[in-house]
Amino acid sequence: MASSNICWGIEMGFGAIKALKVENDGGTLKVLDFAVVNHPKVLSTPELDQNDAMRVALGTLVSKHDLSNARIAVSIPGHQSFARFATLPPVEPKKVPDIVKFEAVQQIPFPLEEVEWDYQTFVSPDSPDIEVGIFAVTRQKMAEQLAMLNDVGITPELATLSPVAAYNALAVDLEFTEDTPGTIILDIGTVATDMIIAEAGRVWVRSFPIGGHQFTEALVSAFKLSYSKAEKLKRESDQSKHARHVFQAMRPVFSDIVGEIQRSIGFYQSVHADADLKRLIGLGSTFRLPGLRKYLKQQLQLDVYRMEQFKKLNLEGPRAGEFQASCVNMATAYGCVNQAFGRAPLRANLMPVTVLKEAMWKRKVPYFAVGAGLAAAAAGAMFIRPLIDSTAFQGADKPTVIGTVVGEARRLADDASQAGVTSDSRSSMQASEIVGLVDDRALYAAVLDDTSRLISMVKDAVKAQVETDSPISRQIGDADPFTLVTLNTDFLDSPEQAASSGRDAEEDMNSISNRIGNLRRVKVTAEFDVPLPGTTLSGFMYDIVQPILQNELPKLQSLYAIESDDKKPWESGESTAATRPTTRNNPKQGGRNQGGRPGSSGGSSDINNIAPFDYSIPETPEQTTRVTVTWFAVFDMNSYEGDE
Repeated sequence: MASSNICWGIEMGFGAIKALKVENDGGTLKVLDFAVVNHPKVLSTPELDQNDAMRVALGTLVSKHDLSNARIAVSIPGHQSFARFATLPPVEPKKVPDIVKFEAVQQIPFPLEEVEWDYQTFVSPDSPDIEVGIFAVTRQKMAEQLAMLNDVGITPELATLSPVAAYNALAVDLEFTEDTPGTIILDIGTVATDMIIAEAGRVWVRSFPIGGHQFTEALVSAFKLSYSKAEKLKRESDQSKHARHVFQAMRPVFSDIVGEIQRSIGFYQSVHADADLKRLIGLGSTFRLPGLRKYLKQQLQLDVYRMEQFKKLNLEGPRAGEFQASCVNMATAYGCVNQAFGRAPLRANLMPVTVLKEAMWKRKVPYFAVGAGLAAAAAGAMFIRPLIDSTAFQGADKPTVIGTVVGEARRLADDASQAGVTSDSRSSMQASEIVGLVDDRALYAAVLDDTSRLISMVKDAVKAQVETDSPISRQIGDADPFTLVTLNTDFLDSPEQAASSGRDAEEDMNSISNRIGNLRRVKVTAEFDVPLPGTTLSGFMYDIVQPILQNELPKLQSLYAIESDDKKPWESGESTAATRPTTRNNPKQGGRNQGGRPGSSGGSSDINNIAPFDYSIPETPEQTTRVTVTWFAVFDMNSYEGDE
């Protein structure tokens, strides 16, 4: 379970991924770790696949830093989201949500059912008016960002806008109050700039499409350089002997930024005539450009500062200097952490409700396990006691007598099982099975991830054939080539256990018995719908699905080895020309995961019996064939002698 007092704040920027790991120690924040993962090429580089580059950087972050056992909060770029502000008429507090929803419909340029949105009200003691900030992102954009995070095993519990996070960082670190001088926060990113005005207890946000990319383009045009060389020249301009010429080449972009800032200030002051703006604080690597601060100060007639160091956040140790140098880029990640700890003045969270519920259930599972253990102990189930004892003494040096007691308990449990005296203890059985689900949650999460990867790889393989105009790609067209219908798992400790469960172990293993022998394994049986008639199905399975299952998918998994029948790990059913309903409302009648915990054979251990949920199965195109694919997740890697 993620620790409630440790959080990673992550900003997925176009120039780099910035991440900050912070511990909340009784109200004092301590930096435990931080990371700046630069993209080999900024994501604004022409013809660069931005999603692939972002996945690579996220993979680097996860591989080099421990993100487990911590909460995750992420930001969404300001230019990919919406921030709108309005003044509400005087109404009773209980009517504010209805008025805000009406304003959201007017302000957000998408139907509300197509966006994730949140709001926050601002009240000034000098005015009876209530101002509201409405923050939104399209569900499509949110789904894309969550998919990239899920691909590397990251599940955030909070998502906010980058300008909101930047404001939260400075508001907490500099202790903004209603008496704080009017402040402009300018976060110049790679492709856009976020401008936040904080004044008299109010907040106003605007993003405009001028950033480091435009400076690079100016150098490309002025010096006839490639994009990569111009980007390098921009970053090293303060050390170049041609710094003056570089500044002159970028001067038009400076003027464009100043123009956008002045236009934004003018609009804000037209709405708030009493606004008194005194200073500007700069964030982002672009603010290191020589001459930028001086130019802004001259043109705007404001005091201009650059965030050099946080007052309430520091890192002790050999990396302290490196962290201080990175502070100009860490404000957004810092703000995400502040919001996760409930310390931020702006609290807009755009995470989808379904994802939040899933995260909530994951956090509650350990408590269910504890309750289940207590219920099992009260019922007198003799095989639960060794489990409780084992858990209590984990991590300690166990006396020899513990092993003796555990062995005797197992013998008694076997005797009781053979005598049939435990079959009627329904509540105790379900309790133990809940505990089993918790113990093996990583295993089943990995199986589900592998299934998802298999589907994704098949889709990518079919898409890759579109340009070659292959017969398979023509027949599939725009339909999903591989749609999951059901997924079953059976945990087999040995051939004897499989036989006792009514399964023929030798038949299960068939052509791979020489490789996996008697090793512990999970048999995974998945049914897929393929939008192809049975006459052309074999080519699709042999040429696309089978190579992925046997060659590509095993490379991505380290928890276990993936093995399947070399000749034909699949079998097909009857083709159908009819479409099936899009929704099933009773998951007990054939859900997508009907497997029980290891050692069981379904029944009351089906997770749908413990935490039922509704889900949708996409409508299956005409001319589909039901295919059953079987593979094994093999454990005991030290003993494994599979093909290399």
